[in-house]
Amino acid sequence: MPMIRVEMFPGRTLQQKRAFAQAVTSSFVEICGGKPESVHVVFQEVESSDWAVAGTLISDKSAAPAPRVAKPTA
Repeated sequence: MPMIRVEMFPGRTLQQKRAFAQAVTSSFVEICGGKPESVHVVFQEVESSDWAVAGTLISDKSAAPAPRVAKPTA
């Protein structure tokens, strides 16, 4: 019984989760073999305050102002 665990930020709709589960199940069966009914997909939603990259909470990164990009001059 393969289990595919997906950790992501909240905000996806049920329709998006359904489509993803169908797509990843089909891909698994096509590449690895087996039957679709044996593939389990588990979604776990993680708040941005509970996720860090390079030592910085994602919630802290999203609170920071976007860097200013110089506009090209003609």
